[in-house]
Amino acid sequence: MPFLRPRDAVLHYACRPGDPARRAIVLANSLGTDLRIWDGVIARLPADIPVLTHDKRGHGLSDVTPVDMATHIRDCADLMDHLGLRDALICGVSVGGLIAQGLAATRPDLVAGLVLSNTAQRIGDADGWNARIARVQAEGLEGMADEIMERWFSPGFRAAHPADWAGYRNMLLRTPAPGYIATCAAIRDTDFTATTRALRLPVTCIAGSADQATPPALVQGMAELIEGATLHCLTDVGHLPCIEVPATLADLLLDLYGRLP
Repeated sequence: MPFLRPRDAVLHYACRPGDPARRAIVLANSLGTDLRIWDGVIARLPADIPVLTHDKRGHGLSDVTPVDMATHIRDCADLMDHLGLRDALICGVSVGGLIAQGLAATRPDLVAGLVLSNTAQRIGDADGWNARIARVQAEGLEGMADEIMERWFSPGFRAAHPADWAGYRNMLLRTPAPGYIATCAAIRDTDFTATTRALRLPVTCIAGSADQATPPALVQGMAELIEGATLHCLTDVGHLPCIEVPATLADLLLDLYGRLP
């Protein structure tokens, strides 16, 4: 398990080396999860494509520290700089999609294209995030885990994969509450409307018709901001296509990857 302390925190990451002559794919995960949510996608990508994933601060095996969105973005950039990755295809889901948008705006040298999955330029509002933070502080994640899981996954996934549902619920519950709360606040305080509207690079946007966290209309609004972006809405899929339909997500990644200049 590789770790790096680029600045003030230890970050856990995984990098499949692939062929260093090929463009890398960088995957940024969602709130309350760790880098393992991408396993099914990575397994379906050609072995010669380098792939980087990491645990955000406050998640997985990375340090729990105070964090804002700029720090999450900088951490991803630091890992890419450390590994010598440039001109990559960045795919982020949920808050990972915010990190991807911010990375493209602040470090365009690192980003050749974006796949923005189940995300938006602004997610939710201050009242909603403050209420969630207050509940986690009062009840812990256990008190709202079932509600979160219903927002993450489609009813069909729960019915067909009850053991997986339980396992991902365990992943959520093992997220340190301070790390979860800090990233909630980072999302609350982020509005990338202006910088995302200014992006000029190939972008694929992905929504899930059963996503209760970032509904299709929200993702469509982001897609309409970005000149030339394409939108795919996946039928009967929830907030985490990387888990529910990894083959479909891998195909969409490779489609854009193959079209990058």
